Amino acid sequence: MSSPALDRTARWETQRGFDELGRPLRDLTFTVVDLETTGGSAAGGSMITEIGAVKVRGGEVLGEFQTLVNPHSEIPPFIAVLTGITNSMVADSPSIDSALPAFLEFAAGSVLVAHNAPFDVGFLQHFARLQDRPWPRFEVLDTAKIARRVVTRDETPNCKLSSLARLFGSATTPNHRALADARATVDVLHGLLERLGSLGVHTLEELQTFSAKVSSAQRRKRHLAETLPHSPGVYLFRDDSARVLYIGTSRDLRTRVRTYFTASETRSRMGEMVALATSVTGIECATPLEAEVRELRLIAEHKPRYNRRSRFPEKVHFLKLTREPWPRLSLVRKVLDDEADYVGPFSSRRVAEKCLEALHDVFPVRQCSGRLPAAPSRSACVLAEMQRCLAPCDGSVDSPTYAVLVDQLRETLVRRPDPVVARITERMQALADDERFEEAAAHRDRLAAFVRSAARTQRLSALTRCPEVVAGRREDDGRWAVHVVRHGRLAAAGVIPPGTDAHQFVDELRASAETVQGGPGPVPVATAEETERILRWLEKPGVRLIDVQGEWASPLGGAGRHLALHDAVTHSRLSLVPFDEQRLPSPVHQPAR
Repeated sequence: MSSPALDRTARWETQRGFDELGRPLRDLTFTVVDLETTGGSAAGGSMITEIGAVKVRGGEVLGEFQTLVNPHSEIPPFIAVLTGITNSMVADSPSIDSALPAFLEFAAGSVLVAHNAPFDVGFLQHFARLQDRPWPRFEVLDTAKIARRVVTRDETPNCKLSSLARLFGSATTPNHRALADARATVDVLHGLLERLGSLGVHTLEELQTFSAKVSSAQRRKRHLAETLPHSPGVYLFRDDSARVLYIGTSRDLRTRVRTYFTASETRSRMGEMVALATSVTGIECATPLEAEVRELRLIAEHKPRYNRRSRFPEKVHFLKLTREPWPRLSLVRKVLDDEADYVGPFSSRRVAEKCLEALHDVFPVRQCSGRLPAAPSRSACVLAEMQRCLAPCDGSVDSPTYAVLVDQLRETLVRRPDPVVARITERMQALADDERFEEAAAHRDRLAAFVRSAARTQRLSALTRCPEVVAGRREDDGRWAVHVVRHGRLAAAGVIPPGTDAHQFVDELRASAETVQGGPGPVPVATAEETERILRWLEKPGVRLIDVQGEWASPLGGAGRHLALHDAVTHSRLSLVPFDEQRLPSPVHQPAR
C-alpha cells in the first residue's frame, strides 16, 4: 500500500514536460491528398468520385491510398472527359460512407496537404458531417497558397498544379486523376520546402506564419533567437546601445521571437523595431503568469518606445471621498494612508470625471475645493441655488444630516451601488421618453463609468486585503503551477518537479517568496493591471486554493452585478459602428479566461 505522502505527491506530480512548440518539418508526416468530384460544390450536391493520397516523411514515401468512389449519381459528361472516370468505372466501387473512414484511418496523426486545400478538405469535412463522424484535428497546408508566397511570375505564369509540377521537375504529370495529382503535389511540396529552408523556415509553425513580405535583412537576424530557450518567459529587444526597444512575453521564447524574423508582421512599428534591434534578451519564468507579470514590471521600468501599453502605470487617477468635517469627492493622483475611501485606479482622467459626475448627480455633497471649518460662514454657490448641493458653506444643512448623506455615498462606493444605478436609470428613461436622446446617452456613459470603476475597485480590493493567497493549478502542459500572492502582488511562482512532495514544495516556495507589506487603498503594492492578471488566473477553472490568509470576498450586492448589462450595451454600440470608426474604449471589465 502506498504511503499518504506518496499519494499526495502522485496527485500533484507533473505527467509530462513542457512541449516544444517548434516542430521540424523534416520530422513530420504529411498526407498529400487529392480528390476527383462530380462538380465544384459539396453543399450544392457534388459528390466525390476518387480519393488519392500519398503519405511521406523526410522525403520518403511511406504509403499510398487510392480508391474510386461510387457517387450514386450520374457523372456529368464533361467531368468524365476531364478525369477519364466514367459511370461504369465506379459502379462497383465503395460509397463515400466506407471510403471516407478508410482514408481518415490512413491519414491519422499526419499533417494534411493539398493543392487548393479548401476544396479537397472542404469536401471531406462535408461528408464527415453528413455521416455524423467527428473530424480529426488535422493541421492543413495548402501548396497553392505557399507557392504564391515563394514563386515569382518570372518562373511560372501561375500557381496551377501542372505549372508548379513543371517548375519543380515532378516525375509525375498531373492528369486529373487523384493519385497521380497527389504524387505530383508531393514533388511540389518538396520543392517548396527546399526553398523555404534556404529562407530560414524549418518548422511547421514558421511555415504557417511565413510570408515573402519579410525582408531579407529581417530574416538575417533570425540568429538572435537561437540562444533563447523553449520555455515561458519575457523577451527584450535591444538596440546597439543596449536600450530596450520592445518587451513581450510568450509560452515559448525561442519560437515566438523567431516569428519576428520569418513571419509577416502587419504592424509597421514592429518592422521598424526589428530593423533597429541588435540583440534579444530572454528571461525564463517558471509559469506563464509569472512571465506576464514580469513583462508588466519591465515595461513600467524601461518604458520601451515600441510598447504602446502599460508604459506609464503611475499615470492614474483615483476618486477620493475625503475625511474631514464636511467630506467631498475629489480626483487625486495618489492613495494616502488617511482613512479616506478611494475608487480606482482610472487610467483616464476623462473616465474618472464621468464617474464623478454620476455620483454628483445622485449625492448633493459639496463640490467646492478646500477644507471647510466645522462652522462655515461662506455664501452659497450656484450649485446650491440649483439644489445640487446641500450647501454646508452657508449653514443650510447641519452636520448630522450631511453625515447621513456621506454615509450613503460611502456605502454606494464600497458595497452597494444600487442608489446610483436606480436614480440614473430613472433619469435616462425620462429623457428618452422626452426624446432627449443625447442627454440620456450622457447619463448612460456616466453610469457605465461608475459601475465599471466601482466593480473594478471592489474586485481588486478583495484580493489586496488578503496578506497571502496560495493557489495551484494543473496547467495546459500538464504541470502543476503554484503561485503565492501577497496583497495583490505576485510574490512567488513555481512548478512542482516530478517526484517532489507537493506540500514541502509549497512550504519552501512560501518561505522564499517576496515580502510584501500591505498599504492603503485598493491597489497599494502592485499595479491594477498586475493584480487583474493574477485575478484572471485565480478565476480559471481547475484552480485550487491551498491557503488564504484573510478574507477573500466581494460584496454580495456589489457593482459586479450590473456589469453584464453595460458591457452588452458597449458591444452592441460597437457592432453598429462602421469598422473604421470604432474608437470607443473597450470595457475595463475583463471576464475570466
